Amino acid sequence: MSQTNQIVEPQAAMNPVYRKRLLQHRLGMIFSFLAMGLGLAVLAWILLTLVIKGVAALNFGLLVENTPGPGGEGGGLLNPIVGSLLMVGISTLISTPIGILAGVYLAEYGEQSKLAQVTRFVTDIMLSAPSIVIGLFVYAIYVANVGHFSGWAGTFAISLIAIPVVVRTTDNMLKLVPSGLREAAFALGAPRWKVAIIVRLRAVKAGVVTGVLLAVARISGETAPLLFTALNNQFFSTNMNRPIANLPVVINQFAMSPYDNWVSLAWGGALLITFSVLLLNVLSRTLFKQQIPG
Repeated sequence: MSQTNQIVEPQAAMNPVYRKRLLQHRLGMIFSFLAMGLGLAVLAWILLTLVIKGVAALNFGLLVENTPGPGGEGGGLLNPIVGSLLMVGISTLISTPIGILAGVYLAEYGEQSKLAQVTRFVTDIMLSAPSIVIGLFVYAIYVANVGHFSGWAGTFAISLIAIPVVVRTTDNMLKLVPSGLREAAFALGAPRWKVAIIVRLRAVKAGVVTGVLLAVARISGETAPLLFTALNNQFFSTNMNRPIANLPVVINQFAMSPYDNWVSLAWGGALLITFSVLLLNVLSRTLFKQQIPG
């Protein structure tokens, strides 16, 4: 057998078609590694710049003091941090049950339903829609009618961004549950709704939680919809019916200001958001490693 292989390999190496494909393979691998290296280099450059400038702004006052006025010294990001936590937290409470229940409906009852097809189509559109369009939509139907910006408007806007992520993740994860698991539950006499909630959803709970965490990471840094809904507030406030400070808008405003103190705070806020999103992504990837029972 070894002699046969030794005869075949030189013959294959002399084949022009084989040599052409081998050259294409090697060129493809070279370009792939170059593209990967370029992407990693740019990412490392961005993260290194963020860490260097963001760490310089980190101090205890960043977390316990409110944003300073124009030209003011010191200050921190307490009010935008609290505002972002309020809006993201309430948005998570709104989007999680709606997204999970909609995903369960699509996976369990939507095989041949026209409503399910329309829902999937709308979900795909909302996933790819620019966030600024969603912000303008909430501005037109809510802010323009009540006559003022508010934290509730910002919450509704980012909820519309988070819901499609949870819906799509839940739908896809439930489709991975083996059919034998469902059939066994039906054979025991369990009703369909109980099979969907207790059997299928429990089997992929890690994946569903992953979808929720990814949705939270997605909305944590959204700026465009909040510019048209929550806007900003220089003072500390937890009144969701009024303009409320939030990290993305404060970073956008401070980064473009002529004041060095504001620019430094913007770098510190950007570092906080980046590492928060990174932590959520690492946590979601860790949960995603749990295997679905077969």
